[in-house]
Amino acid sequence: MTSSGTNPGSAGGGSDRESVSAAWELLLPAASAPARGRGRALQSALREAVRSGRLTPGTRLPSSRELATDLGVSRGLVTEAYEQLAAESYLHSGRGAGTWVSGSVRAAADRARDLAPRAPGTLVDFRPGTPDLSLFPRSAWAATHRSVLGRLPHSALGYPDPRGLPELRVALAALLTRRRGVVADPERLLVCSGVAQATTLLGFVLHGRGMRTVGVEDPGSPEHASLFASTGLATSRLPLDDEGLATEPLVRSGVRAVMTTPAHQYPTGIAYSAARRSLLLDWARDVDGVIVEDDYDGDFRYDRAPVGALQGLDPEHVAYTGSVSKSLAPGLRLGWLLAPASMTDEIVARKRTMDLGNPAVDQAVLADFIARGGYDRQLRRCQRAYRERRDTLTAALAEHFPGTEVSGIAAGLHIIARLPARYGPEAGFAARAAGAGIALRLLSDCGTGRPADRCVSLVLGYAQLAPVDIARGVRLLAEAQRGLR
Repeated sequence: MTSSGTNPGSAGGGSDRESVSAAWELLLPAASAPARGRGRALQSALREAVRSGRLTPGTRLPSSRELATDLGVSRGLVTEAYEQLAAESYLHSGRGAGTWVSGSVRAAADRARDLAPRAPGTLVDFRPGTPDLSLFPRSAWAATHRSVLGRLPHSALGYPDPRGLPELRVALAALLTRRRGVVADPERLLVCSGVAQATTLLGFVLHGRGMRTVGVEDPGSPEHASLFASTGLATSRLPLDDEGLATEPLVRSGVRAVMTTPAHQYPTGIAYSAARRSLLLDWARDVDGVIVEDDYDGDFRYDRAPVGALQGLDPEHVAYTGSVSKSLAPGLRLGWLLAPASMTDEIVARKRTMDLGNPAVDQAVLADFIARGGYDRQLRRCQRAYRERRDTLTAALAEHFPGTEVSGIAAGLHIIARLPARYGPEAGFAARAAGAGIALRLLSDCGTGRPADRCVSLVLGYAQLAPVDIARGVRLLAEAQRGLR
């Protein structure tokens, strides 16, 4: 790649040429992307080169003609990318003065790192749990917001029903019945601030009923234990097998409540078998207990229709929770809880004292968005994007880490990848990945309690990454481990 100028703060053009040349490799995969998405891929790769510091502030970029020639793409594609990033303040340009990396970019990136749990120097972040926030339907949501606010009566802006707006509870009940097979009475459905608040509300009620320990999956989500701990409940780690939560250890534990992710277990990725779901319900009936079902990504199944929620088989022994955090955005803080009838009044009373209810306008917007089909369209959009990214990740692992086993069903926003033994042990692998700027999570970080294993098992999230970034991340990860082969 050539450079048509010098950094105004340097004595010559050498540093510019080196910076731009170092970033060239980030643009090459974008240039070979399918024609329909090539422009977006080029913009994403160029944006990441600036964010990561591969293109430093003050660097002068090649002319659109030169860069198009180097990459083998049309000049219009490069011009459009330059214009888009200039509009976003990543670049700046002037007539006859060329295109430069903006001096404000590093400050903006540093502030973003202060707010997000991302280590300085991270090039690609494979840690699971985050959806692609750029897929949030801004235009449709804004239009719905304007429409709802224009017709919402003044009385609706008072203190809301702690259970949630009636129209949202009706819309959610219909949605969950249709998509997840739950038994959803709007009068028993509680709108809450995501699964975290639903779990906390249940914890307080269970503690008030005399329970002191709740079972959690092992491996499982680390957040479950901390949420129950905030309500005074201890947790008992219960092992899994290939079909789901192992029933014999559950019975021996003596607990009467257990937190589960049966549709797509986190993190192993398995779906509970029909036989295991039946045994789990038998246990709950025998001990007069409750199963807390965290349906965190139940809508995202790519090879077949999703397995229905466990709650639909016995709504009096299963408390069902979910949210829009993976389908829309976690920042909305909107979720739901369907609890057994015997617990509903206590949960509503606790919700009232906790926060007096969720924001009325946001609830009204979500209700209208669901009723008019916007939520179903959003799910289809996310499913297409996430399926492509999962396929990209599994293909990249097969190319750069041959022999890797990807386990679990084709669903959700993460995979489990078990690498061949030659890449172990885990501690060394993780250290080399961090040194290369790749953030990831080991399966052992999810509380498996298993002995040290020479094989590396990774929990890799892909939803938040563009396909070009996924491919680049796996390649950089392989390069960091290359000395072992």
